[in-house]
This record gives sequence, structure tokens and C-alpha cells, in this order.
Amino acid sequence: MSLLQIETADHVTTLTLNRPDSMNPLGAAGDGDAFAEACDAINADMDVRCAILTGAGRAFSAGGDIKAMKEKTGNFGGTAPEIADGYRNNIHKILRALYSLRVPLIAAVNGPAIGLGCDLACLADMRIASEKAKFGVTFLKLGIIPGDGGTWILPRIIGEARAAELFYTGDVIDAQTALDWGLVSRVASSEELMGEANALAAKVAAMPPHALRQAKNLMRQGRSTSYDAALEMAANAQALMHSTADHMEGVDALIEKRTPKFSGR
Repeated sequence: MSLLQIETADHVTTLTLNRPDSMNPLGAAGDGDAFAEACDAINADMDVRCAILTGAGRAFSAGGDIKAMKEKTGNFGGTAPEIADGYRNNIHKILRALYSLRVPLIAAVNGPAIGLGCDLACLADMRIASEKAKFGVTFLKLGIIPGDGGTWILPRIIGEARAAELFYTGDVIDAQTALDWGLVSRVASSEELMGEANALAAKVAAMPPHALRQAKNLMRQGRSTSYDAALEMAANAQALMHSTADHMEGVDALIEKRTPKFSGR
């Protein structure tokens, strides 16, 4: 069974993790390639303006394959250098692919997002949780460390102290706590989750595609650059946007008091 179900409609691509019988574990051979191929296709298609990541069945993703860890197979077998390369060339390839998405990404967290699954959700620009969602970075309970970049991204979302609490205790929090901590921006019922995600994606997809991608890039670069550098990048990007037909469409629509229709030109 293919890891990802991919559907594109109305400028939005939905990626669904598709191993529902085992709670959508990740790390099997080829998983990194599947994500890289899907994300490269999205980046290359200027008709796609937003993406959604969700899980099939009752889980978003339970993270790494515990059975493979027990049996020391796949990414979790071999010598220490071989295991390290397994992370670099497969598991980390999943994460790098999502991080490199140029369009805004919404995680529709339909159920447990644990370990690597939580890291995937954290790579999204926006997160919506089902009332059945749970979040945990339970690596230490398995005698391993957070090996998927979570120690870099989670503190940036919920702060150092709360991230440390989750990492060092292995606690799992519910959707309401995730909302209170700022890990997600809203909580919806299970039945309404994808409707909420699609409605948010439709708002995003109504924006001009080139400006969307530039805005995401500026937000990303702003994490590690000075204010002066951010202003310089903004000046250059803004000059490009002023030369687009979509800019004039936005100006005309505002003056004419109508909804703009952006074409990507």
C-alpha cells in the first residue's frame, strides 16, 4: 500500500498518510522518497497554493515503527553508522521534504501524533486538531533521543519550558492542552476537522500564489536572521511583487470593492 494518498482540487493538495491499520507509522524503506516526490511536485506546480497533511483512520501518525525497532529491521537495524544513515537518507528525507514545501502547509491532526508524527505536525505552518488528537514526544520512554529535529522546532512553537516538559517526561497532551499551549490554533470535532482544514486552505488558496510563497519564505528566513537582513529581503521580494499582474488585480479589486481573482501572473 502506498504511504501517501494525494489529491489536488481547487489549488489545494491533500496528503493523507495511508497506513491506518497500524496508526500510520513512518520509516519504512521508500518513505523519504515518497514525501520528496510529493513535495517536489507541489513546489513545481504553481497552480497549487496550499497543502494539507492528515492521517487515514484513527491516528495522524504514531511515529516510528515500534515493531521494526523491536526486531531491529529497516532503519533500526545494522551498525550505528548504518542506523545514522538510515535516519539521514530516509526518515530525515521526510522531514526535509515537508520543511522545504514552498506553499503554506496545514496539518489536520485527526488523532494521536506521537514522536515522529508530532514532529511532522510541527513542520506545518498551521495546525488544526480533532478533539481526539493527542500530542507527545515520547522518545525517552523508549530509551532513545528525539532524533527527528523536534528539539529544534517544538521549542519555537510552544516555548523552551513546555517543550522541555514534554521531552523530559514523555507526557502526552490532549487537544485542549495543545490549544492552550499554542501548539494548535483550533480544535474541531472529528466530523468537522477536514471541513475546517479545507475551509482554511480555501482562504489561503484565494491569495496570489507568488506572494504566498514569498511570504512563507520571509517568515522562514525570519527565524534566523537579523531585522536589517529581514528588511532587505522584504524590499527585494516586494519589488518583485509590485511587478505582477496579481498586485494590480488586488489594488483594482480594493478600489472597486470586489473580491480579487488572482491568476498567478
